[in-house]
Amino acid sequence: MKNIEFAAELHLKLGAPASSTVESLRLMRAFLKLAPRQRFEVIKLVEDLATDESLPEYPLS
Repeated sequence: MKNIEFAAELHLKLGAPASSTVESLRLMRAFLKLAPRQRFEVIKLVEDLATDESLPEYPLS
């Protein structure tokens, strides 16, 4: 954030974000940098993990 006063004001009003929030934002940024095909594969992998399906034997991308 380039405006230090704005960041300081937000910090005073809202407090520091939780580390899990910061990590979620980092993961989202990394996800958005992926190619569309890779995004699809990540979504599929997470869905499979959430439903306890076995992981694919073949490598992704």
